[in-house]
Amino acid sequence: MTSLECYSFALVLSMKSLDRTVANAAFSRVCVIFPGALGDFVCFLPALQNISRCAQVDLYAHGEFAEIVRATVTVHSVESAEISRLFVAGADQDGEVINYFRDYAAVFSWMGSQQPEFVKQLQAVSNGRANIFPFRPVGRIMHQADYYLRCISAQECNSREPTILPRADAIAWRESFWARHSLSQRRVLVVAPGSGAREKNWPETFFLKVTRWWRERMGGVVVLLLGPVEQERGGVDRLGEYGLVASGLSLSQAVALLDASDAFLGNDSGITHLAAALGVPTVALFGPSDPRQWAPRGKRVSVVSRAIDCSPCSEVTMKSCPHRACLTELYPEKIIEVIANLLTHRESRYLDKVGGRD
Repeated sequence: MTSLECYSFALVLSMKSLDRTVANAAFSRVCVIFPGALGDFVCFLPALQNISRCAQVDLYAHGEFAEIVRATVTVHSVESAEISRLFVAGADQDGEVINYFRDYAAVFSWMGSQQPEFVKQLQAVSNGRANIFPFRPVGRIMHQADYYLRCISAQECNSREPTILPRADAIAWRESFWARHSLSQRRVLVVAPGSGAREKNWPETFFLKVTRWWRERMGGVVVLLLGPVEQERGGVDRLGEYGLVASGLSLSQAVALLDASDAFLGNDSGITHLAAALGVPTVALFGPSDPRQWAPRGKRVSVVSRAIDCSPCSEVTMKSCPHRACLTELYPEKIIEVIANLLTHRESRYLDKVGGRD
């Protein structure tokens, strides 16, 4: 961030009733509270990176996110005692809590905006320096990344795309994985068939057609990336017969694996956001989700959705949908074409909407 941008950020802090001397001090301490899952967090990264260029950040979030943040960000558990205490009356009389929050130049929280006691206690222990936002934009549709940036008044920042770099220890693990499976001279397609909601998942049989094409026509190897949710739910056993299964990985290992791959295919999920942020040629399959709000951002991303009247839909509608045509009629032939085009035009970024089988 340039000196002018740092000054602008400091001005944002001062406009939020902060002491001007503290707000303009180089690398003051800032507290950030963010309760979201991986996909939410990748969307949040541009805002967090904007803050961390000019401040030392204590981030309260899921602990695994420590593996993908800047060195100037220290990650604490969002379930820590300091945060939990704020939901109960009397935190403003607790000396330990007061001492913890009193030295922050600002507090930004996307947690607890609808919890009056939390809002009251956080404002009290931070001496009025807390800025508490709804987790989602209210009353309008906008991309989550843009919403988080707008919350910190950083609409004009240089980049709205997250920046993630693999760690050295994870790269060493990946090199061992590549050598063990003789992948160095092969084209690697990473497939992540799961997501946070089963209703957002493309059919396994469609993934199978793509993996067969990749193996037979591209002469490549498929790596099936499975998280705990996919392992628990099951339903992807046949996919495992067509490639290597990578499961039980840490977040940093998943980053390193994705970073070395030739292409990625996945549903609307946190892993898809991660692949896009790394600059991997990414095909993201969207059915009930709204890409205007959740499309993964990166330099080589294609978001593909089925153009039907009822999509995108609400979570309630998604759970009770009798046909899931937005995904079951998003045919693999089209996805194969999109992957091939994305590899041919590696610097392109586009949104595909299809009406059915070509």
